[in-house]
Amino acid sequence: MELLIALVAAGVGAGLGYVIFSQTTGKKHQHADARAEKLVAEAEAKSKELVLKAQEEALKAKSAAKDEEREQRARLEKSEARVSAREETLDQKEKQLDQKTGQVETDRKQAEQLKQDVEEVKVRQVTNLEKVAKLKQSEAKDVLLKMVEKEFSGEMAKKARQMEEDATEHGEEKARKIIATAIQRYAADQASEMTVTTVQIPNEEIKGRIIGKEGRNIQSFEKATGIDIIVDSDSPDTVVLSGYNPVRRQVARIAMETLVADGRINPSRIEEVVGKAEKEINKITKKAGEDALFELKLTGIKPDLVKLLGTMKFRTSYGQNILDHSVEVARVAEMLAAEIGVDTKKAKLAALFHDIGKAVTHEVEGPHALIGYDICKKYGLPEDVCHAVGAHHEDMPMDSPLDIITQVADAISGARPGARRENFEQYVKRLQDLENVANSFDGVQKSYAIQAGREVRILVKPEELDDLSTIKLAKEVAEKIEKEMTYPGQIKVNVIRETRASENAK
Repeated sequence: MELLIALVAAGVGAGLGYVIFSQTTGKKHQHADARAEKLVAEAEAKSKELVLKAQEEALKAKSAAKDEEREQRARLEKSEARVSAREETLDQKEKQLDQKTGQVETDRKQAEQLKQDVEEVKVRQVTNLEKVAKLKQSEAKDVLLKMVEKEFSGEMAKKARQMEEDATEHGEEKARKIIATAIQRYAADQASEMTVTTVQIPNEEIKGRIIGKEGRNIQSFEKATGIDIIVDSDSPDTVVLSGYNPVRRQVARIAMETLVADGRINPSRIEEVVGKAEKEINKITKKAGEDALFELKLTGIKPDLVKLLGTMKFRTSYGQNILDHSVEVARVAEMLAAEIGVDTKKAKLAALFHDIGKAVTHEVEGPHALIGYDICKKYGLPEDVCHAVGAHHEDMPMDSPLDIITQVADAISGARPGARRENFEQYVKRLQDLENVANSFDGVQKSYAIQAGREVRILVKPEELDDLSTIKLAKEVAEKIEKEMTYPGQIKVNVIRETRASENAK
C-alpha cells in the first residue's frame, strides 16, 4: 500500500513538472519570436535607410558628373573658338606673306635687270674710252698711278701720316681689344702642342676596354671630364686626351691613368674615378696657390682667389708656365717698387695677379687684363692693385707708378732670353734676321733689334732720305718683316732721321 502511494505521488510530481516545463518553454519561445520580429523590423528599417542614402549619393554623383560635363563642354567650345580664330589669323598672315614674297621676287628681278643694264653701259663706256685714249684699261691705270705717284708722292706721304695718326688716336683702343680677343681665342701651332696630353697604356685589350661596347665607356669618360679622347690605331701604346682647358685635361689624365692601372672600366667606375681625380686636382691647385703666396710672404687672400691662382700651375703662354711667370714678375716688381719708394706689398699683389684673367679666359670673353681687373675687384683687392692688373697691357689708362711697375716687370719676365719657348740659337737668329731685313733697304745706316726682338730701331742717312721718305721706309720694313719672318706678338719699327750741325766759336 505504501508502495502504491509512493508510485502515485511520483507520477503526480512528474506530471506537474512536465506541465511547468512546458509552460516555461512556451514563454521563452514567445519572447524569442518577439525579439526576432523586432530585429527583422529594425534591419528592414536600416536597409531602407541605406538604400535611400545610396540613392541620394547616386543622384548627387550624377548631378556632379553632368555639371563637370557641361564645364568641359564649355571649355572645349572656348578652345575650339580660339583655335578657329588663330587659324583665321594664320591664314591672313600666310596670304600677306605670299604677297610680300611675290613683291620681293619682282623687285629682285627688276634689280637684276637694272644691274645688267648698268654693266652693259659700263662696258660700252670703257670701250669708247679705250678707243679715244688708244690705251687699254689696265695700261691707262698703270700710267695714271705712275703720274700720281711721281707728282704727289709728298702729299701722299703726308696724307698717309695723317691717316695713321687719326687711326692711332681713334682706333687704338678698339683695335687692341679686338686683337687681344682674337689672340686668346685663336688656336695655331702652339695651341696644337699645348692642348693634348698623352697617356701610356699596356696593351690593346685595355684600349678596347677604354672604348667599351659601342663606345659606351669613351662617351661616359668624355661626358664626365669634358675632354676628347683620341684612340689612334697608328699609336698602339698611347691614348691622347685633347682639350683647351688644362685643368680638365689634368683631371682626365689622372682619371685615365687610374682606370688603366685598375683595369675595371665601366660608366659607374668612370664617374667615381673622375670625382676622385677632381678632388685631387683641387688639392693640388690650392696647395700651388698657397705655396706662391707663402714664397712672396703675402697673406689675407680669400680662399677662392688662392685656388684660382693655383690653377695657373697648369697653364702656359709660349711655353712659359704662367704661375712661375707671375711669381717671377712679383719678385721683379718688389725690387722696382723698393727702388722708387712704392708700396712693395701692393706691387707684389698686382704683379702676382696680373695674369689671373688667363685662368678663366676659356670661359669668359675679352682681354685677360680686364677680366683680371674684374676678378680682383670681386675678391676685394685694393682698387689701385686692381687698376694695375687691368692696365698692364694698356687696356685701361695708366695713372699711377704701380701700373707702370706691373707692366715693366711683366715685360722683363717675358722678354728675357730663355723665358719662353725658343732656344738661345733661335733667339739670336731671329734678332739677326730682323736687323738684316732692316739693313736691306737703301738709305739705312744702322739698325738695332731691341726689347728681345719686339722693336727694331733704324738709323737712316739724312742726306739720302727726307722726313716723308722715313714714313714710307717704316711701312716697307714692317711689310717685309710680316712677309718673311715668323715671330710671336708684334714688332715695332722705329725709323730715326737725325741731322746734326756743329761749329766752333773762336
